[in-house]
Amino acid sequence: MKVAVFGAAGWVGRAVLANFAGRHEVRGFDLSEESWDKYRELDGEWEGEKLYGDISNFDDVDSAIAGCEGVVHLSAYFGYENEPEHDERPFLINVKGMWNVLESARRHGVKRVVHMGSCMVQHPDGHFFTSEVRSPEGTPYGISKRLQEEMCRQFHDAFKQRIIVFRPCSIADTRLRTYRDGSPAGGIGVVCRHDLAEGCHLALENETVDFDVMHVVGHPEADKYCNVARSREVLGLQYKGQL
Repeated sequence: MKVAVFGAAGWVGRAVLANFAGRHEVRGFDLSEESWDKYRELDGEWEGEKLYGDISNFDDVDSAIAGCEGVVHLSAYFGYENEPEHDERPFLINVKGMWNVLESARRHGVKRVVHMGSCMVQHPDGHFFTSEVRSPEGTPYGISKRLQEEMCRQFHDAFKQRIIVFRPCSIADTRLRTYRDGSPAGGIGVVCRHDLAEGCHLALENETVDFDVMHVVGHPEADKYCNVARSREVLGLQYKGQL
């Protein structure tokens, strides 16, 4: 399958590119050539097709999706790390960028969109997280990620787009036992980036699910708190990354 991967140079993006090698034809999209510098020492060079642009610009996104059969949307602005007043980036990148990806995919008749959302594993009020239970977050990052998920629902409801949304909490590399910033990984909410990459592959290949929202967590204890079982039962995702 010809797949456009947005955020290809990022923490999860590099794992997706490695996973897709020999399985999908990939067009990697990121902000600039410098985006590849961050994980080059860890993940090496990637010699596939690369496009650069601003995900909040529709024409840039549309150029990346043209001719593709699938989309994996991983781009995100992590505004919780630096939230100056009136910072528009969480909404331009996360919300406008999501709109651009979904609308372009609709226009091009893309077979499947896979979106990497975000969600806590344990609800603070003790509710079990099904796909219908939202994560109660109030930061620009948290709100913009919730809006992304709702946008995916609306595009499916309105246009019957085939979309699978993943809800990771803390994304680590369990082989290295670290998070993307190099800090030690641990806790019930951890999922390995390489397991997420395999999940993206399985979601692209799936022919039975039209729309779903699935928690993705590597720790077996998480089954008590969220619907991670769906990713195993519906997609056949096996969580191999354990701490």
